Amino acid sequence: MKKKAEINNTPICQVRMQAISDAMSILSGKWKFHILGTLMEGSKLGFMDLLREVDGIGTKMLSKELRDLEINHLVSRTVMDTKPITVEYAITEYGKTLAPIIDGLANWGIAYRKSILNTK
Repeated sequence: MKKKAEINNTPICQVRMQAISDAMSILSGKWKFHILGTLMEGSKLGFMDLLREVDGIGTKMLSKELRDLEINHLVSRTVMDTKPITVEYAITEYGKTLAPIIDGLANWGIAYRKSILNTK
């Protein structure tokens, strides 16, 4: 009988798992990656532009997700001095550092879907 592998409970492992937990907490949910990806492609977008681009999201949820992303310094919000007041959202420089992760997830998802469709 094989022994169960011991869990690596080193300080380095603990730091790594905490970092993963932090990232998952900040980026969790159905909409955040979609919003970030849209802003990466669209530069600066208004609230209504984002509402049109993020298919299926409601105004309250978009507002909440944008607020969370702004609090976490991934999205910036600029209030324009216009009548009526308009607001523009943009990806921050720090938010742009997520591009390789989003691209990697997209590539993995494409490959996964192909592998599932080819096995049926």
